[in-house]
Amino acid sequence: MRKPELVVITGVSGAGKTVAMRAFEDLNYFTTDNLPAEMLPEYWRLMQKQNPVINAAVVIDLRSEKIFTDLSHVVQKMLNQNQDQAYQLKILFLDATDAELVARYKETRRHHPLSAGAGTLDDIKKERHLLDNIKSLATEVIDTSNFGPRELRKNILGQYGDRQAHSNLFKVQVMSFGFKYGAPLDADLVVDVRFLDNPYYDPKLRNHTGIDQDVYNYVWQSTGAEEFYQKELDLINWALPRYKTEGRSTLTIAFGCTGGQHRSVAFAHRMTQALQNNDWPVTEYHRDMQRRKDNGQQV
Repeated sequence: MRKPELVVITGVSGAGKTVAMRAFEDLNYFTTDNLPAEMLPEYWRLMQKQNPVINAAVVIDLRSEKIFTDLSHVVQKMLNQNQDQAYQLKILFLDATDAELVARYKETRRHHPLSAGAGTLDDIKKERHLLDNIKSLATEVIDTSNFGPRELRKNILGQYGDRQAHSNLFKVQVMSFGFKYGAPLDADLVVDVRFLDNPYYDPKLRNHTGIDQDVYNYVWQSTGAEEFYQKELDLINWALPRYKTEGRSTLTIAFGCTGGQHRSVAFAHRMTQALQNNDWPVTEYHRDMQRRKDNGQQV
């Protein structure tokens, strides 16, 4: 049985601690930012009282310099008290070269937390000196000089997430919508199927939806429907592993027709079934399917 884990995220300012914390949050760690060092033991005692016990990740850095100076002593004491290894205490130290840190501060136009007018490079050197003790206790040091946010997130997911948990991070949502109600703002891929024959113009089908068998059959008998679907399916099957490798947690694929009741619903429904058959974690959502036609406008 895997022991509960407390990860202390620390390191030089600008090295990526916020990105790291969000990655741990995606791994279902309970995350806390800017925790005073002296509160760490009590914080962890509270976490261990949860049932089941949860993993936690906390960011402790130099935003409060006076409190931070106690961190190495606090961590060493916790290590000494954990001789029976009832839990795993890990110190993740994020670092980067001075040149890269200076470049990041210039890019973001933010001041170093120790800024006192001496210049960013001098502030970084002062911070490194203050961090020497806690860095010596680190269980892992990651140099993020050549990492963007995506690469750092991917590194942490690989280091701290077991295979099953990492796999479960990526989810696909297939949805339908009507363009007349606006395209979904959160869609990653938008597919327009308005070129297909519209069941709206058949009075027998007008008030049905793409889930209903008669409408579903009508859509797939449309000229080009099957060929277009197969091409989209091939593209999506090719792209999904690459989106997952990129480090995405969610991908939303949206099929749109005029009103989101007929053609887009049939496409989204069939695509969902195909992706489920290929073992992708997928959900199906029909945003506008239940809307009623407005003043005789086509749906």
